Amino acid sequence: MTPRSGVAARWFPRGRCSGGTDAAVTPYFAAAFARMKAMSTRRHDPAGASRPFDVERDGFVMAEGAGVVVLETEQHARGRGVRPRTHLLGYGASTDAYQATTPAPDGAGVERAVRTAQAEAGLGSDDIGHVNAHGTSTPLNDVTEAAAVRRVFGGDTVITSTKGVTGHPLGAAGAIEAVYTVLALRHGLIPPTANVQAVEPAVDLDVVVDLPRKNQGTAAVSNSLGFGGHNTALVIAVT
Repeated sequence: MTPRSGVAARWFPRGRCSGGTDAAVTPYFAAAFARMKAMSTRRHDPAGASRPFDVERDGFVMAEGAGVVVLETEQHARGRGVRPRTHLLGYGASTDAYQATTPAPDGAGVERAVRTAQAEAGLGSDDIGHVNAHGTSTPLNDVTEAAAVRRVFGGDTVITSTKGVTGHPLGAAGAIEAVYTVLALRHGLIPPTANVQAVEPAVDLDVVVDLPRKNQGTAAVSNSLGFGGHNTALVIAVT
């Protein structure tokens, strides 16, 4: 999860580490999310059910997966003869304290997390090539997150969500998407958001759809949001 990467960045210089995993695709959790009406009901089209930022999105698709990000100091990397190629420059976190299952509608908590990460990274908006959004495919999350990103970086911000392909791996999502963000930077290509037929007008950002987009920056933001109003953001860069 993205918070774990940020916490690990704080802990490992003191000889501590952070990690986690999640496997929640069970009848209990599926029933709970279904009762909250957070999950897609697009049973006639399961491959197209996860559709972040699409005007016809109706909920997320539960998934499982795993991702691991190993952090080390630049001094340690050079000491073992490795040239650092990816850097975690900034980490921001906040809590909405709004409602257990609904994001604050103004996106203020997300905005605080992103601004904190950007300030720690010491980068301007022009340095950010794209945002890998939390982008769950739920009606509320996508619009709220987009509004926060728009206030920080402007309406021309390039944004994508990989959950159109993976679904929502819950506690594993942040780590997986941090890896995708690194790969997008390393290869200079931003992956498109799957299953978008028409972008939700309220999103009002430059959503990458259909085909990969050439990345224009050396840094990117990876967002992760969670139930209970938890918001985190990472600023990642490559050299």
